[in-house]
Amino acid sequence: MKLKDIVNELSLEVESFKDGLQSNVTGAYVSDLLSDVMANSKEGNIWITLQTHINIVAVASLKVIKGIIIVSNRPVPEETLKKAEEEKITIMTTPLPAFEIAGKIYRMLEDSKQ
Repeated sequence: MKLKDIVNELSLEVESFKDGLQSNVTGAYVSDLLSDVMANSKEGNIWITLQTHINIVAVASLKVIKGIIIVSNRPVPEETLKKAEEEKITIMTTPLPAFEIAGKIYRMLEDSKQ
């Protein structure tokens, strides 16, 4: 499934690197601990978190994560968005909580397999 399909279906706001919307997404990972994401996320995942500091970009780049969804309408600092553009990481925002957005993405990914 393309990242753009998830963005469109869930009405996500794209905050950085819109060119990344053509990326294929293979799954999702939900965590607010950077060390957990580094240890357990997979290449091709999108990352769902409430973290907004600049270090999320470094972790996403290291793990070849296709995008980061910031939940609960948390504002993303300009410094983080600038770094995301440089590193070609798509950051999206949503008013939904992590649990709800994860469930919707899970359903979409499962439906796309059928």
